[in-house]
Amino acid sequence: MPRRQGYALLIALVAGTVVLAAAVAFGTTLLSGPRPALRPPAETHAAARNPVAPAASGGAWAATWTAAPVRAEPGTDNGLPGRTFRNVVHTSIGGTAARITLSNLFGTAPLVVDQAAVSTRPVTFRGSAAVTVAAGGRVVSDPVAVPVEPDAALQVSFRTPRASGPVTYHPNSHQTSYLVDHRGTRSTAHWRYLTAVDVRTDTARGAVVAFGDSLTAGSGSTTDANARWTDVLSDRLRGRYGMANAGISGNRLSGIGRGTGGPAGIDRFDRDALSVAGARAVVVALGINDVQQSPQETDPQRVVDHLRALTERAHARGLTVVGATLTPFEGFRTWTPERNAVRLAVNEQIRAGAVFDAYVDFDAAVRDPAAPNRILPAYDSGDHLHFNDAGYRALGERVDPASLGRAHAPRSDAL
Repeated sequence: MPRRQGYALLIALVAGTVVLAAAVAFGTTLLSGPRPALRPPAETHAAARNPVAPAASGGAWAATWTAAPVRAEPGTDNGLPGRTFRNVVHTSIGGTAARITLSNLFGTAPLVVDQAAVSTRPVTFRGSAAVTVAAGGRVVSDPVAVPVEPDAALQVSFRTPRASGPVTYHPNSHQTSYLVDHRGTRSTAHWRYLTAVDVRTDTARGAVVAFGDSLTAGSGSTTDANARWTDVLSDRLRGRYGMANAGISGNRLSGIGRGTGGPAGIDRFDRDALSVAGARAVVVALGINDVQQSPQETDPQRVVDHLRALTERAHARGLTVVGATLTPFEGFRTWTPERNAVRLAVNEQIRAGAVFDAYVDFDAAVRDPAAPNRILPAYDSGDHLHFNDAGYRALGERVDPASLGRAHAPRSDAL
């Protein structure tokens, strides 16, 4: 039985013991005390994330969790100095060791982290407890000898002692995390700086990346229930692949709309999908915001061309690509017959088999048979665009796991 059913209870226990856990993890230096020597940025450039490289001491690295960096957090021009971030993430696969990725993508100043831990186990970066992440950069930690359970909550904590900023974050996580400072502990719905947790595994075949928008990020799903379609698919994969969620609410294939949807899909694909540790397949569920957001894409061929371009880039790395049809949104404030016609034309080409290696028909999974341009009421979160938990379950159950196993030899010019 999936462990997410007991997740809400676990969150309550975490909230009640977070301060004590912080003391265990960081000792008396949680908010004061001597700082370890800091390495300069030149010594802590992000490690190469070769998706097919074996781990140094047996097994291979594969992502158990990811979150795409979205933008700079408003009001954090100087960062959040003196805070401890306690990001709670939900694993997909387990392993015998872990490593974390910290991103300063949207920072304009170096980010200093002087203490970090995975489940209270100290984390180091090239042997040091402290690391400086250059503005616009990221860093991958050393392996941490900590057992990671599959389908479970995992806490990743770290402290930023100095001003930096702005904070690179992923808002609207649908998961409860915590922020600790001199005033105490408060809950937050954001993941900050942390963008990946990889595990060393000798059982999983790699990772599946879900590359999409709010429908992949889980907008409309129940907080802390882990009811996104990616969570449902992860359960169905039964540990054969890690599940890496690269969904961003409001994301588009081309352009960023009103600036809330993060970098365009065509611009972030290499970083958020192709560089995921152990990536073997990508499920692309992107394009509905190009159709319905302002400025609207009126030419379905341009949407299809962007989707084909993503497929070609993934093929160059030897990855399988499964694409999702665009789901109904009649009743949402931006719906018009003309925009719906663009959606249907894109879906027609996806179903014809000329865009992806395989497709998953998300449209057919959630549409109302009596009104096929609308979401089935039992699946509608209430806004006629996003889904409730039952709707996301229908999507997760629609994906054929066998479609994720095809292999493509990378082109010689891409090696």
